[in-house]
Amino acid sequence: MDFNGFDQPGRTAAGDTRSVKVMIAGGFGTGKTTMVRSVSDIKPLTTEETLTQASADVDRLIGVADKTQTTVSLDFGKISLNESLVLYLFGTPGQERFWFLWNGLFKGALGAIVLVDTRRLASSFRAIEEMERLDVPFVIALNVFPDSREHPVEEIRDALDISPHTPVVAFDARDRAASRDVLMALIRHLKERSVVAVESR
Repeated sequence: MDFNGFDQPGRTAAGDTRSVKVMIAGGFGTGKTTMVRSVSDIKPLTTEETLTQASADVDRLIGVADKTQTTVSLDFGKISLNESLVLYLFGTPGQERFWFLWNGLFKGALGAIVLVDTRRLASSFRAIEEMERLDVPFVIALNVFPDSREHPVEEIRDALDISPHTPVVAFDARDRAASRDVLMALIRHLKERSVVAVESR
């Protein structure tokens, strides 16, 4: 697969390696930190803090009552998809009180993965709205939890009110290979958009 043109001018690593910034977004407790940890080639940087009683009225734990930690700034990881393409992964905080950080975090990002918990679709509505507002191409990744019910992709697409051209894939954020496949789906989506943009000129 040819990835030329997916980076910004001058953004090269050693040799002919291209580097791309990718965001991992989604609602609170959808598995963003887990995905970065599972797929990163390096030990990821995380900014998790323990949830306390003081945040009980702010952080809605409906559906994620067992969650004990939360990202308060960002997660950072890195993965080489092949010899010519390196992705720098930036995981966003999920709670709305930290979303003021998003504008800065998304600067220079080529695309995003939006994680969705099908048990709590509404938790990712705002993240999808932000992708559209910031005009960031994205892929929907349905993180399959042990008690998740299986839904037809088109049913999920309708519920999330997303474009028919936006890829929707199911995966397990704990699995490195599955997480890598999601990143590959994003790269393919970006390439297809690039081809369409060139052809429409």
